[in-house]
Amino acid sequence: MTLTASTMLSLGTQALDFNLPNVVTRQNISLATFADKKSLLVIFISQHCPFIKHIKYELAKLGKDYLNSDLGIVAISSNDATKYPDDAPMSLEKMALELDLEYSICYDESQDVAKSYTAACTPDFFLFDAGRKLVYRGQLDG
Repeated sequence: MTLTASTMLSLGTQALDFNLPNVVTRQNISLATFADKKSLLVIFISQHCPFIKHIKYELAKLGKDYLNSDLGIVAISSNDATKYPDDAPMSLEKMALELDLEYSICYDESQDVAKSYTAACTPDFFLFDAGRKLVYRGQLDG
């Protein structure tokens, strides 16, 4: 298993907008979707990633723990579905339903959103405050 170092945005960076389809509902999700939330967690994921496989139940728990809070959560998958079929929207939808995720998984087919966030590996976590300034970037835990 290869460990890829994160090359994430600098703290204080303004959240970058996106407009991506939710793999379950097919409705587009953007920063405006979370306008009523005091903070926003953006998670870059890929279902085939061994680290994601290891923490998938914790990712599901995270959504349940913050369901009725001021934290908005969205997961984004940007992998090439041809190279990684487990990361195709239909497979991601199956994962979301099996884990009973309480937040959206979106598919970034062009990889433009991942590139704009400089997400280099999965999982990459980006936590933004009420002003949508980046206050944390990194991993789930130690």
